[in-house]
Amino acid sequence: MSGTDRLLNRITCPRLATRVTTAEAAAEVVAPGDSVGISGFTGAGHPKAVPAALARRIEAAHARGEEFRIGLWSGASTAPEVDGLLASVHGIDRRLPYSSDPTLRAQINDGDVDYVDTHLSHSAQHMWFGFYGNLDVAVVEVAAILPNGLLVPGSSVGNNKTWLDRADKVVLEVNHWQPRDLEGFHDIYYGTRLPPHRGPIQLMHPLQRIGDPYLRVDPDKVVAVVETDAPDRNTPLSPPDADSTAMADLLVDFLRHEVAKGRMPPDLLPLQSGVGNVANAVMAGLLDSEFEHLTAFTEVIQDGMLDLLDSGKLTSVSATSFGLSPAGVRRFLDNVGSYKGRILLRSEEISNHPELVRRLGVIAINGMLEADIYGNVNSTHVMGSSIMNGIGGSGDFARNAYLNFFVSPSTAKGGRISSIVPMVSHVDHTEHDVAVVVTEQGLADLRGLAPRRRAELVIERCAHPDYRPLLRDYYERALRESPGRHTPHLLGEALSWHQRYIETGTMALSPAAAAPALPTAPS
Repeated sequence: MSGTDRLLNRITCPRLATRVTTAEAAAEVVAPGDSVGISGFTGAGHPKAVPAALARRIEAAHARGEEFRIGLWSGASTAPEVDGLLASVHGIDRRLPYSSDPTLRAQINDGDVDYVDTHLSHSAQHMWFGFYGNLDVAVVEVAAILPNGLLVPGSSVGNNKTWLDRADKVVLEVNHWQPRDLEGFHDIYYGTRLPPHRGPIQLMHPLQRIGDPYLRVDPDKVVAVVETDAPDRNTPLSPPDADSTAMADLLVDFLRHEVAKGRMPPDLLPLQSGVGNVANAVMAGLLDSEFEHLTAFTEVIQDGMLDLLDSGKLTSVSATSFGLSPAGVRRFLDNVGSYKGRILLRSEEISNHPELVRRLGVIAINGMLEADIYGNVNSTHVMGSSIMNGIGGSGDFARNAYLNFFVSPSTAKGGRISSIVPMVSHVDHTEHDVAVVVTEQGLADLRGLAPRRRAELVIERCAHPDYRPLLRDYYERALRESPGRHTPHLLGEALSWHQRYIETGTMALSPAAAAPALPTAPS
């Protein structure tokens, strides 16, 4: 960003310009016990100054022996400067709907913080329903405030519309680092209603506009405006490793198979991918493929989607946030004008809306921690009781997608954990919602299969060779000894693999040293 742009006035509303103050003064509006709605989604668009000032205030209160904790609501994960900092001073007592910060995760799993893990499509509407109680304060980052009081959103939208609508008091952070050219990148829909007054959401294409380019706020609720100039917290992406490349190759080849069978058009259907290296590897696989004129209806834009946009293979992306690496951010900032008209950022109640996911026929690609032999998927809990991050938007897309994939390496912790188990230790996506399971070993298409047929396919295609004999043994004995034959289980053993890991540090009966087998191709 040029020095000239940094000097431009970003606050041109005379009324709100009178509310400009320091981060310390703005943090004073938050009282102990308040519920605070904060902007941010995967490290993009979070407030940069007020959370730090609030953390210092909380720390000082605790030093005086005073209780000071807040409820923290967001669009999704934020950044260490928000979740991590507030957790480090023990300032959070309830968190929703999603978080990935390790400091906060430890407090959640220690039972010190109540964590409400929620489908992202539910979080805004549940707020409107009154399920979460009153929202006392919203702290929302924007790129600019226009003369008429409209707000130019920044690099993420998330639940900002809802927080601004519902909060009793609003603090705005105007970040000069956010490109002023972001004006026009957003489509904020104000047509949602509460039952029984809801109507259909008339969106028929990922790039169709159905709302406004701006966020609205009641100026009477704005109690403080803080100016900042600080970047988003963006995480570097590791280069695709052998496992993620193998999974990407299997998945892209399966899409070819679906086109050949006439089950989707040659330009596919709108793509959704979760955050991480496997999703980025899939985008790289599509970049090298024959597919053209692709679209995306997703949550987060990662580097791989920028690559597809730059190549011309991807024509349009609808999302709620960026999730770029530092190199990806530089590329976007250097060419921001070239992406206008090809990227739309929406509220997550629209980007994740089941009605729209189903109507558009989205192809959903999301990660998992483990799957069991019948196709149930655990996305959130380690050994059944410790949260990793949360369900995020995976359930919104999986249940309503035209076709969904759940992907994971077949083992974790150096082979001591199998990602394919007899029974998952926590269920986020039932067997009824899971279409295709992919590991670096192979791909299992579970559509139209009864439980026993699914089990045979998952074991043979997706399990690591070190664990395949144990799974076969469990399944064969379950066929003989289970009281029912529809979904055979040995209830006394179904979770024994997890218990064995807790007690011995491995799911294997004895440590295995076999090399991974080569991936197999889909049928």
